[in-house]
Amino acid sequence: MTKAEVCARIAEIGILPAARVTAASDARFAAEIVYQSGITVIEITMTVPGAIDVISHLATKLPDMVVGAGTVLDTDTAQRCLDAGAKFLTSTGLVMDVVEFAVKKGVAVLPGALTPTEVIAAWKAGGDFVKIFPCAPVGGPSYIRALKVPLPQVKLIATGGVNQQTASSFILSGASVIGIGGELMPPDALRNRNEGWVTELSRRYLGLVREARAQLAAGRP
Repeated sequence: MTKAEVCARIAEIGILPAARVTAASDARFAAEIVYQSGITVIEITMTVPGAIDVISHLATKLPDMVVGAGTVLDTDTAQRCLDAGAKFLTSTGLVMDVVEFAVKKGVAVLPGALTPTEVIAAWKAGGDFVKIFPCAPVGGPSYIRALKVPLPQVKLIATGGVNQQTASSFILSGASVIGIGGELMPPDALRNRNEGWVTELSRRYLGLVREARAQLAAGRP
């Protein structure tokens, strides 16, 4: 899958699930259920025990799924993730050497940022999307809207504080994608292997993104 295809998939789905869990088995379960539910993208954070093995497992078992590596803070880890089959690299902050590494390798990169200065730096360095984290403490959807006024060309991923009540607002405010963790993949649901719970949440979030985008397309933000 090419870098362009990876970016197109992320943009199409409009949801970037982040599996930040305490067990590798929970991460594998979460990824497989959201995939079956129609969310064919997943971020496995480096805080998951055995994260790189999880990426390798998913890349092999679900070859059509876009599996990425999250919380990548150095180029050695980035290389190991790519070797395991990761299709994109991301972090919760702006790690410039990882961005430059990904650009050199021709791999999709979603650097984290918060301030306008960081957003501009991340975009100019080659970020395909810029992940705004944490959104909720700095204004939520209104902060995304404020960033999009001077930076309409930057594709933003809203992360931190996205839930069923705010998901639509983030899209309507200009976020290209919403990043979701526990609100999509609740720890209890993963621990108890409750497929139905995660499937229902996936369906709801996909619907919220679809409806919000329809409103934008109809000129009714």
